[in-house]
Amino acid sequence: MTARRAPGVLLGGTAALLAAAVLAGCGAGQDGPAASGPEPARATATTTIPAGTETPEGTLLVADFGSDTVTFVDPEKGPLDSVKVGKAPYGLTVGDDGRAWVATAEGVAVVDTGSRERVDLVPYETETGPATTGEYRGGGMGIALAPDGEHVYVGVNVPGGKGTLEVIDADKREVTDTVPVGRRPFDVDVSKDGREVYATDHDSFDVTVVRADSLEPRRIEVAPYGTEGGLGSWLKPHYTAVRPSDGRLLLPFEGERLVVLDPRTGEYDVEKMTANTHQHGATVTDDGTLFAVGTGPIDPDADKGPSLTMRTKDGKERVFPLEGPHEDVAVSRDGRTAYVTGGFTRDGYWNGISVVDTEDGSVRRLPAGERPLGIAVL
Repeated sequence: MTARRAPGVLLGGTAALLAAAVLAGCGAGQDGPAASGPEPARATATTTIPAGTETPEGTLLVADFGSDTVTFVDPEKGPLDSVKVGKAPYGLTVGDDGRAWVATAEGVAVVDTGSRERVDLVPYETETGPATTGEYRGGGMGIALAPDGEHVYVGVNVPGGKGTLEVIDADKREVTDTVPVGRRPFDVDVSKDGREVYATDHDSFDVTVVRADSLEPRRIEVAPYGTEGGLGSWLKPHYTAVRPSDGRLLLPFEGERLVVLDPRTGEYDVEKMTANTHQHGATVTDDGTLFAVGTGPIDPDADKGPSLTMRTKDGKERVFPLEGPHEDVAVSRDGRTAYVTGGFTRDGYWNGISVVDTEDGSVRRLPAGERPLGIAVL
């Protein structure tokens, strides 16, 4: 494993460049390195679905952080249709009933993915200020659906302060409870049995474990590199995946360390990873295979470029190099294809998806929505 610099400490001329970025305002809630990346692809529809026609199974749904829409994407041809949902949509989750829940700056949008229509917008109870765009905007970030489909859990960012976890009754489409969590809840996950909810709090170096019955929160610090640097540190938790076999939480850090956290005890082990790149999105398939998105280097002199890591349950890794920064990932039902969004919350994003064949290693680029972040396979 590459020797890692101390949190907040950078090397050579890169240090000066990134220090300037922090002074410009990026340090208060840093979530990844700035990167130039390829030219954005235009998100123009290559085919359309006639009105009244059901959305085909296997279509991709992406949250367009750069606009107020979600886009339906044919995994072979590109964009099919877009639906207005609310300002700066971030994460999304889709239930067995075909309803998508999309965390926007204005509220949680409810989308009928079959007919491709927004059917509701659930406003937040938490005061987050005016609905805006950009990396640090207030409003919903991570979002997850309970296994029984009865509740939706959304992490709400409060600019300059601690966030909340809002609980939505899925039938009534209204917020029923709010729970205090840490700063900037990038990701929200639910245990397989639905008894616990996990908010991954980027800017406070922690995961908040919330019991679904009592809504009692419990903070677990997750900082394998330490917390030195505070808000200006790059080495924070971003996304979490719940391992199906035992319910442990998997949090990739910097393509170097995988935190395997037991949410019941708060204890964790650290396993070696090999990509050596700043990591964001993560998901795990039913067989225990972890997929982790690498957005690119913090220090180009020491770190590697963007990539997708596929890690089997026994710890064996394949790293697929990608072109340009990426944010989140979803996997086809057969596990053969991974879809990695190019949206990214900082400069260097592009308007498309990298489609990775996990068997032969080939990668092709597909146009998608405007700055796509969250993604699901319908």
